[in-house]
Amino acid sequence: MRTRLLPLLIVLMAGVLLALGFPLAVSVAAAQQQRVVVDRIDDTVRFAALAQFVTERGASQDERRATLQEQLNRYHDTYGIRAGLFYRDADSMARAPRTWSVPDTGQGREAFKEALSGRRSQDPPQVWPWQQGGRLVVASPVVRDGDVVAVVFTDSPTSELRWRVLRGWLLIAAGEAAAMLVAVGAAFRLTGWVLRPVRILDAATHGIATGQMNSRVAAASGPPELRRLARSFNEMADNVEEVLEQQRAFVADASHQLRNPLAALLLRIELLALELPAGNEEIASVRTEGKRLAQVLDDLLDLALAEHASWDLQLTDIGALAAERVAAWRPLADEKGVRLTEHRAAVTAWADPVALSSALDAVIDNALKFTPQGEEVTVSVASNGDTSRIVITDGGPGLTDEELSRIGDRFWRSGRHQNIKGSGLGLSISRALLLAGGGSIAYGHREPHGLKVTVTVPRTAPTA
Repeated sequence: MRTRLLPLLIVLMAGVLLALGFPLAVSVAAAQQQRVVVDRIDDTVRFAALAQFVTERGASQDERRATLQEQLNRYHDTYGIRAGLFYRDADSMARAPRTWSVPDTGQGREAFKEALSGRRSQDPPQVWPWQQGGRLVVASPVVRDGDVVAVVFTDSPTSELRWRVLRGWLLIAAGEAAAMLVAVGAAFRLTGWVLRPVRILDAATHGIATGQMNSRVAAASGPPELRRLARSFNEMADNVEEVLEQQRAFVADASHQLRNPLAALLLRIELLALELPAGNEEIASVRTEGKRLAQVLDDLLDLALAEHASWDLQLTDIGALAAERVAAWRPLADEKGVRLTEHRAAVTAWADPVALSSALDAVIDNALKFTPQGEEVTVSVASNGDTSRIVITDGGPGLTDEELSRIGDRFWRSGRHQNIKGSGLGLSISRALLLAGGGSIAYGHREPHGLKVTVTVPRTAPTA
């Protein structure tokens, strides 16, 4: 969620900074140019004041014109700005450099015409840093007795102006970059603050979904709405855990309380069988159903205990544990004529040895139960990254895809296996035992026939 929320915040903040930065950059450029234009206007006013005394042609004005020419030369040598005073017919009164004249076309000519009409030339177009070789032209009229008798004309290079504008833009860009870094840091903190309760809530939800019913959310950080959601989630989890605890207690109590009456009933059946002829089919059927009911009650009690118990997870040699369970079941396999083999490996994982042994017993028992004589049941151990696997394959008839989707459900048995002894709770007990320790169980096809059961346990240490 952060990967979606964070780019959105960054784009919005970048848009705001750009929206503020572009007008500021334009304002900086305009301010720098206006500063230069004002300086040029001041210069033209000063030269216009000096030109008041040399506005007439003639030898009598030579000394004053020489003084004005000296001022223009010094001005040009100091600032590199071309400046001159020109009569109305564009003839030169004084100018620096001496080879320079009023342009015949373009911006300079338009400025000269405006000055002849008695107005200072309009502000020149904005100069941008990428405009190489641009010039800044300012013209002012020289007025005497109410008439425009000459024009002061300046033509300035723009390299210094463009550098000032560029330097101002660089400062703005640096400020925008710094502001963007601060905004990104603030966005990271903000999204972390907002999403941290969501991540905790997601982890708690996953924990409950995998059987860790004591998972809760600490409603101490984040926005008020998420804190309220965390409290509501904790209340819901408490209610769900209480209901499940009541169900487990009911199953355990019912299984335990029914065992004594059932034992008494089976005893009476045995006493009744003594009064009947030997080999009576009805009494044999009653015995079978009574034993099956006793097995179901025992399995229900085991399932309730498996779902309720807390496990002692420790680093366990999975290979040695699997080999131990194979050795324990080999006499039964030999009795049925089934080959029980193992592929042992030195693999460790975090598990409760007792719970994992019980889960493997249920899976191996199920495999031996459905594997016919002469076939093979294989138990292999391997590791894969963060998990260790125990794979049990049998040579039985296997299951269809539809049946694979239901295997492990409580009391479910395939319609083809109803004549085989069992309660339909063995694999449910295995799943409950594995989920409590962070493990899992999966089912698949074995080629050419049979069932493949994969028991997975974590190799990483459990978190507190």
